[in-house]
Amino acid sequence: MSKLNRKVAGITLASAVAFASLGFTAKKEDVQADDHRKKPTKVIMMVMDGTSAGATTLSRWYKGGNLALDEMAAGGVRTYSAESAITDSAPAATALATGNKSNDKFIGVLPAVVNSPGLQPVNPKDAQRPVANVLEGAKQQGKAAGIISTSEIQHATPAGFSSHVTHRSNYGDIAEQQVYQNIDVVLGGGKESLSPGTTKNARKDGEDLVKVLENKKYDFVETRDELLNSGSNKIWGSFAPSALAYDFDRKTTKPSEPTLAEMTEKAINTLNKDKDGFFLFVEGSKVDWAAHANDPVGMISDVLAFDDAVKKALDFAKKDGNTMVIAVSDHGNSGITMGNLNTNANYPEIPVSTYIDPLKKAKMTVEGAVSQLKSDRSNMKEVAALYGLDNLTAEEEQALKASENVGADMSKLLSNRANLGFTTGGHTGEDVFLYSYGPSRPFGMVENTDLAKKMAQFMGFDLGQLTQKLYVNAKEGFEKKGYTTRIDVTDPNNPVFVAEKSNHTIKLPANKNISIVSVKNRDVQAELNGINVYNGKDFYVSDQVLKHIR
Repeated sequence: MSKLNRKVAGITLASAVAFASLGFTAKKEDVQADDHRKKPTKVIMMVMDGTSAGATTLSRWYKGGNLALDEMAAGGVRTYSAESAITDSAPAATALATGNKSNDKFIGVLPAVVNSPGLQPVNPKDAQRPVANVLEGAKQQGKAAGIISTSEIQHATPAGFSSHVTHRSNYGDIAEQQVYQNIDVVLGGGKESLSPGTTKNARKDGEDLVKVLENKKYDFVETRDELLNSGSNKIWGSFAPSALAYDFDRKTTKPSEPTLAEMTEKAINTLNKDKDGFFLFVEGSKVDWAAHANDPVGMISDVLAFDDAVKKALDFAKKDGNTMVIAVSDHGNSGITMGNLNTNANYPEIPVSTYIDPLKKAKMTVEGAVSQLKSDRSNMKEVAALYGLDNLTAEEEQALKASENVGADMSKLLSNRANLGFTTGGHTGEDVFLYSYGPSRPFGMVENTDLAKKMAQFMGFDLGQLTQKLYVNAKEGFEKKGYTTRIDVTDPNNPVFVAEKSNHTIKLPANKNISIVSVKNRDVQAELNGINVYNGKDFYVSDQVLKHIR
């Protein structure tokens, strides 16, 4: 929507809409007078995507010692969505970030279907209404905020903490909302979605968000060294067109990318400069991808990388004294088990080494190993060895050379050697472990929605009240004040809400925190305290706009 991104001087804001005084801060009565209020609260929310307990157990044995997570074990989390016992990452992230169960593919919006036992129905007119998340609440409190992911930063889980769309694949709107949320530190993949181009996730609206970020004074970095050397308080790190490499593969395939622990430490140090505190979201994304592929090495790789990042957060929280750290999986995946049909009768006799030693032979994940495969597969034996499959029989080698999905078949071979079982290549519905540390930390058996509410309470705001302030139905709000309204979709990639009355017009472009007021053909642009969201049927805007119009 770059065509709307113009400032035209010549009239004062007072002559049209009194936007100059706009701003929302939490009311004093909304802030609880607990001891931890004596200094700024900080929250670090960490999600290892798609990680079942079996993956954590296997990773601990592989490491040969305790995980940083173990020190924080605090309970369990129920992960079901509004419509299913087995959730997708989009409604799971929505629950963790907003405190609301939602539907498959929905990001940061209320569900349209509610049939899981114990949940209250949603008023049909509120279906797909955006609901505020904890990152937005932190920003409204004046805190710094950051998001980190080893996938595309527009992927479902980081999107749940930073955007509102009706389908998780809508990377264009997600990316735009993230940019206009004015998040202080953003680190991960997904550069492809920031600029126009011809690739799958390139921008279709013509806007170059990299230039927008530069205009917003971000330090835009693309390598590990650039990140670690940045002294800016606003950093946007885009280290790959799509996802980052698995941790085990990084040194061979993508040595210029930072580790998750490095990104976490840099974000903490940067955000901690804010005297009001901060909120940081961190995702270890690709455990989920490895689980979908039934790749135990990939799962171990990125569980351990995530655990290294947890240690950075935990070390900081221990020194700070007023930081809440939560680590959790958003859902299970793959049904991984130590033990399979090979061990039906003799499992009591099998030592740990039988499961772990075959995995220790792998130098790369299956994704990394297959990336080294020549087009004619002449180096199949060497590639298999990279994945720990040494001593291939002639039959196994020929089967891999002829395979239609060599990665999947390599994973099956290694899992069989290590006596590991998988029930599915999809998500699973079991409860997951809850890990937490710090003042007011959650514990016990909780709903995933409880975690968002606990974080909000600790930071001093109510998510329901925040939704009422940030996401008002624009048509209803403006028409109550005597405006006529319409949604301009002349350019389908750049929808704009238009409200008109007397001699002035207000335009609110979707996905931006911008209003444009036109009086007598002169435009004044103002920055709002929240983004404008269009869900395909209704526009939602901050009540800040409505409070300051005639």
